[in-house]
Amino acid sequence: MDASDLTALLRRHAGLIHKVAYAYCRDATDREDVIQEIVVRTWRSLDRYDPRCKETTWLYRIAVNTAISFHRRERRHRDRREPFDLRAFSIAAPTAAEPDDDVRILLDCIQDLAPLDRALVLMSLDGVDHAAIADVLGISASNVGTKLLRIRTRLRAAVVRRRATDSEGPHAAR
Repeated sequence: MDASDLTALLRRHAGLIHKVAYAYCRDATDREDVIQEIVVRTWRSLDRYDPRCKETTWLYRIAVNTAISFHRRERRHRDRREPFDLRAFSIAAPTAAEPDDDVRILLDCIQDLAPLDRALVLMSLDGVDHAAIADVLGISASNVGTKLLRIRTRLRAAVVRRRATDSEGPHAAR
């Protein structure tokens, strides 16, 4: 695979890369960093690509592992950093449209999952079959099904709790 093949691969699967980045980073700047790291790691892994494997499985493995590593690294350093608001300097990029309340609640609940569980949900929502998810994450396909069933149950409960909390509003604590 040469540079033009890599470019074509990344363009074909840009949605996959962006979904993984969004699943692990709510901050737009962090998402861009993760996307860049995924591209670099994909380029560095070209010599290890086995054409017998599906390119989406190979790319998911790189993207998820990169995002999880970034998430762990950033979490360790987040407490040491002071917040910096670019809007104060009027140079922030325009933001994308905000998701509706139901989508926001679900995304928040997914964001609260452990990194491996988040990867399972992300790939499942993307329509990846259990065998491919198992291959990416290094677990058995039956374990994927079991974990997804348990995660969905936890997500349903978390969404119900989050909706109840949101409906109580700011005056509920009084």
